[in-house]
Amino acid sequence: MIRFLQTPGPLKKIILSALLLIICGGMVITLIPGGLGSDLLGQPSQGVLAKVAGQDITTQEVRDHARALAEQQVAQYGPMGKQLLPMIMPRAIAQSVEQMITGKSIVAEAERMGLKATSADVRDELQNGRFSATLFPGGKFIGEQAYESLLAQNNLTVATFEQDVKNEILERKLATLITGSASVSDSDVRKEFEKRNTKVKFEYAFLSQDDIRKALHPTDEELKAFYTRNQARYKDSIPEKRKIEYAFLDKSKVLAQTQVTPEELQAYYNQHREEFRVQEEVKVSHILVKTPPAGPDGKVDEKGVEEARKKAEDVLKQLKGGAKFEDLAKKYSDDPGSAKQGGELGWIGRGRTVPEFEKAAFSQAKGQTSDLVKSSYGFHIIRTEDKHEAHLKTLDEVKDQIEPLIRQQKTTRALDAAGNALLDQARTQGLEKAAAAKGVNPVTTDFVGRTDVLPGVGSSPQLMDAVFSEREKSPPDMAQLGQGVVVFQLLGIKPPATPTFEEIRSKLENDFKNERAGILLNQKTQELSDRAKSEHDLKKAAKELGATVKTSDFVLPEGQVPDVGSMAGQASVAFTMKPGEISGPITAGTNGVVLTVLEKQEPTEQDFAAKKDQIRDGLLHNKQQDLFGMFLANLRQQMEKSGKIKINEQEMKNLTKGQGGGEEGF
Repeated sequence: MIRFLQTPGPLKKIILSALLLIICGGMVITLIPGGLGSDLLGQPSQGVLAKVAGQDITTQEVRDHARALAEQQVAQYGPMGKQLLPMIMPRAIAQSVEQMITGKSIVAEAERMGLKATSADVRDELQNGRFSATLFPGGKFIGEQAYESLLAQNNLTVATFEQDVKNEILERKLATLITGSASVSDSDVRKEFEKRNTKVKFEYAFLSQDDIRKALHPTDEELKAFYTRNQARYKDSIPEKRKIEYAFLDKSKVLAQTQVTPEELQAYYNQHREEFRVQEEVKVSHILVKTPPAGPDGKVDEKGVEEARKKAEDVLKQLKGGAKFEDLAKKYSDDPGSAKQGGELGWIGRGRTVPEFEKAAFSQAKGQTSDLVKSSYGFHIIRTEDKHEAHLKTLDEVKDQIEPLIRQQKTTRALDAAGNALLDQARTQGLEKAAAAKGVNPVTTDFVGRTDVLPGVGSSPQLMDAVFSEREKSPPDMAQLGQGVVVFQLLGIKPPATPTFEEIRSKLENDFKNERAGILLNQKTQELSDRAKSEHDLKKAAKELGATVKTSDFVLPEGQVPDVGSMAGQASVAFTMKPGEISGPITAGTNGVVLTVLEKQEPTEQDFAAKKDQIRDGLLHNKQQDLFGMFLANLRQQMEKSGKIKINEQEMKNLTKGQGGGEEGF
């Protein structure tokens, strides 16, 4: 596949977010997939969680998928998010299993129906689809080495990544086929337009929970009764705390003292020599005149091919006549990515272009321009700008790259050795004596909770997980942290406790007021609505109950109104009411609201003309989602019934067993 251009660019994030999840689409049909009769697929073997149409989904694949999915979700919560991993992991596992089974089911059904995703489809997707901004920033390819390296960071090869892209293309083709019959009527469009664009103006009265709360002054008797009634709520609400003594070995200090010798550099270079081998590369530019693609019947329009040849010959003639290659590329090339760069493709290696292109590009001398070269894309005029012969980088060239790696490795080994030595000595002589012998000042804490910050260490979920998993009277233990090693000993445990009335009186008062104010707000809002309806006068009822009255501007269904909030919530009832009608009680955050519609403003025909296509597209998309969703449900049901989907229940049990511990087993 031709890889265009070379500019560094971030890929990791888009790959994690885009390829981590197998897109299960969103569209669907009443068509029930046929031809799914029974087959003779064996039961999944050990290590295989499921079989889908003869394709294995291994337990390890699910683990990797679930871990990546969970880490993606955890990252949304910032530095403390990792503590949520035990809660997120079970859901991530379930999601991963469903997504992977659904993904393979879709691909199997697409292939059964004769759909194909070609290499040309993949090329077009990478260059012009949702990956283009990252893989081809400014229309220029980031380069083979960067492409392969960044894929490798996510445990992906070029082959596996591009197969995933191919599967996604197959899904889109299947969805297009299945949802092709979806349509939206003019009356549906008109109805949705009026629903979205009708405006209302209303008068509303509201009561504030905060105002009600301020007027509450509970007695001790009321609070004690509240405390007694809610004892289960406050039971063990004082969390467990633990007291420890610890010694911290700082990784940064060890790193600063670690030196790398010339002999170590040479040894690493010798052991990793192949990593520093540079493959043969050429820097090329080209002008492409595309030929027509084959039709559905596989035939090619020969007349169109001949027209393309004549155009390419004319461009070549101009080039030989003295015209600038860059100017001709910008004017005539059908490769949009390189044309605006004057035809520049950048550096390419062997095996990454179509054979005809590669042969010409690599066989030419530096500065040479080819005659017409025919490939599956069309006719190329190729100029070889520069060449790199295959060679091995010298130690001097890669020294700055190697030295930090060796320092990190030596630091890790030294830190592990120092930590284990300190631990062994602490278990025989006591932590205080062992730390003093190593020149480290031990720290003894007060009773601390899981989220407390420790001197010298800071906030460390890894250490606290280790501390809170220890049993009382355990010998000293060690925790590996990103910033170093901690050897610690548990000195005492304060178990969770239920606070006395006096200890949480202020909290009880706050909770009591919140609960009571919420109840009173609902009661008073209901009374406000009842009075306004019986008296046919919202203002009068509001005055009697001390509610504030305001008038809104004209507002749309997605609008906001002060003290009412979003009109998409309970206040949306206003769009169903007639002028003069009074609503029931509406909960709007911490306010209780009653409203009466004053005016309705219907949208104009000009508005309809401007928005109808957008509304039609939105309704059609939703209908397609519903259709494809139904299709997937039918597909799954039929494949399970015919035995094309088989779940290994024992592997599923093994996978989920112990997963509540976060990353344990992963």
